[in-house]
Amino acid sequence: MGSLLTESVWGWSVFALVFLAILVFCWTYIRRYQSQQESEVVSTITAICALAVALITSSLLPVDIFLVSYMKDPRGSYKEWAADNITRQNIEDTVLYGYYTLYSIILFCVFLWIPFVYFYYEEKEDEDPSKCSQVKNALKYTLGFVFICSILLLIGAFVPLKVPANQNSTEWEKVKFLFEELGSSHGLAALSFSISTLTLIGMLAVITYTAYGMSALPVNLIRGTRNVVYERLQNTEDLEEVEQQVETIKSKCMDGRPLSMEDRKALQKLQEKLRTLRRRDRHLETAERSCWLKFCCAVRPFKVAAPGQSW
Repeated sequence: MGSLLTESVWGWSVFALVFLAILVFCWTYIRRYQSQQESEVVSTITAICALAVALITSSLLPVDIFLVSYMKDPRGSYKEWAADNITRQNIEDTVLYGYYTLYSIILFCVFLWIPFVYFYYEEKEDEDPSKCSQVKNALKYTLGFVFICSILLLIGAFVPLKVPANQNSTEWEKVKFLFEELGSSHGLAALSFSISTLTLIGMLAVITYTAYGMSALPVNLIRGTRNVVYERLQNTEDLEEVEQQVETIKSKCMDGRPLSMEDRKALQKLQEKLRTLRRRDRHLETAERSCWLKFCCAVRPFKVAAPGQSW
């Protein structure tokens, strides 16, 4: 029993260290690439937790393999502490419950937590929204994701994975067989089907973006990029032009007359464009102060050695 406890503590200690490393990586990664001006505490925590759960789920697989392989000695026989079937079954159940828990958290994040936070702060961009209105609209859109999750769980729960032994059974016996299978699997089929669907969607996204990235990378290297200072100057000119157009439209209602429908739509589009240009200006300002740009300026005399590169 003492040996079993030692081996279990060793295996889960490695997992705990990986868990802490994942949390540090997720926090650093999200904080590095998020917008400092438009970031929110709740959205930052949501992104860190969602990424951490996905990585922790992936890291559980090596722990599973380690625990299974560590039960045997080099000769292929079970070690003394793992010779009992009950002991091995307890270890397998512990890992299995870990999978169940993490997969359930992934479904919760994908279909409830992340959509709610996203739509909550989307509604916040409107002018002077109330908290009640934000929550109500966010819940309204989130219910669509909950409905999709429910459909996936129902399909996974009631699609028969096994054929009834009696092929001549009645329809009622077939329905009864489905519910018996659902009870015996404890919802494993429903959870597996939902996770498999998300995995398929993610795999298609990875294939699409990887294919585009591999084809766009050489094209971008040949075409090169524009100078950051010039891009920011051009963006500043566009920003001033849009601000002037916004002031022109707002001046039409200085005497108290309401704006026409056409002017309101144009003003809304210009304000959206203005927010985009300001966001881009902040990104360009950050890039202009980056160490990479300073390095490129330092090695500019050697640019003639690589005329095809854009500095």
